[in-house]
Amino acid sequence: MSILKIGLFGFGCVGTGLYQVLNQTNQLNARIHKIVAKNPHKTRSIQDVEILFDPDAILNDPEINVVVELINSSEEAYQLVKEALKRKKNVVTANKKLIAEHFAELIDLAKENRVSLLYEAAVAGSIPIIRNLEEYYNNDTLSRIEGIVNGTTNYILTQANNGISYEDALQDAQEKGFAEADPTLDVDGFDAKFKLVLLLKHAFGLTIKPERLLNIGIRNLKLKDVQFANEKGWRIKLFAKAIKRDNGLIAFVAPQLITKDHSSFHVDDEFNAVLVQAAFADKQLFYGKGAGSFPTASAVLSDISALQYNYQYEYRKSASNILELEDDFSLKVYIGSENASSLYDIDFEEIDDIFIGKNYSYRIGNVKFQTIKNIDWNKRSDMSLLLLPEELIEQKSLKSGYNELNINQN
Repeated sequence: MSILKIGLFGFGCVGTGLYQVLNQTNQLNARIHKIVAKNPHKTRSIQDVEILFDPDAILNDPEINVVVELINSSEEAYQLVKEALKRKKNVVTANKKLIAEHFAELIDLAKENRVSLLYEAAVAGSIPIIRNLEEYYNNDTLSRIEGIVNGTTNYILTQANNGISYEDALQDAQEKGFAEADPTLDVDGFDAKFKLVLLLKHAFGLTIKPERLLNIGIRNLKLKDVQFANEKGWRIKLFAKAIKRDNGLIAFVAPQLITKDHSSFHVDDEFNAVLVQAAFADKQLFYGKGAGSFPTASAVLSDISALQYNYQYEYRKSASNILELEDDFSLKVYIGSENASSLYDIDFEEIDDIFIGKNYSYRIGNVKFQTIKNIDWNKRSDMSLLLLPEELIEQKSLKSGYNELNINQN
């Protein structure tokens, strides 16, 4: 491809970062040709590119061969991206919700119009995980992928692990710009779920709608849960994870207790980490900043650079995929509550430990995934759920019973 003439939708935090990074890069034959922003009253300090407010200024420009989409609204982004692909313009986006909700349609549109749709920045910021899954792990040897892929929740959990309440940690994250005024997408695990949809496609070739995946966030964690973790020498992390088992694939988002020997134990603040496990390469950890103007802009710039060589995702794993999402398994969980009677709402297959206190109680044991999935944990303010370090119970069916039962009262 000759010079890349970019039409940029959105000139907020990431758009401004991209503009600055692009201007400092001499090895890339690309320039921003036009910018379309939303707020005509906002003051912006650039002189060399005109800022416009009509999307058609980019979509109708035959000189623009790359559309970079960096706006907040996924529905507005969907209309813009869809139209850009139809007009045979390559598209780079950081919008994970947009891709996750319209995956198959957008892939087909890109193929039909022989253009590229790239979205490295949509998962884990500056970490080059999508292209590594697509190119380096281009066979069927992957067995597991799990990641801290949301910087907001990781920042909040870092503060919580240091004894700060969820409410205070959230307020701190909002003041520092890590969390939105309405943090629902982050703290309830939706953002991580959208990213997991993309990871499933490139790791295992599975195309799936986001609503099929369980997402449990961190909204209802209490200080007593954190104290339990600290007493064990563990930490709490929110993971998006997928585990391959025979021809089945286990995938969900949930908070988990991890031990000191876990590779993500010291991944703190707004940093992200993705662990990939393969048959021959064993475990490999990708680590880096998952949010912010320049980290995200660097991933967008990487996609723009790839377009110089007409790069496209080939989705080779999708052609041979035989995996299906599996629900028939059990998890070892900790469920805590300030109201001990709430714990009896959960049907445990086996119970390992029960603690009943004056102000807080918990149960630890095995629970069928279907039982967990049938509860909206983000709305159960009376209970919190954490996966144990060894979360997956390998047996597909377990006899009901109370094995190794310990009851503590305080």
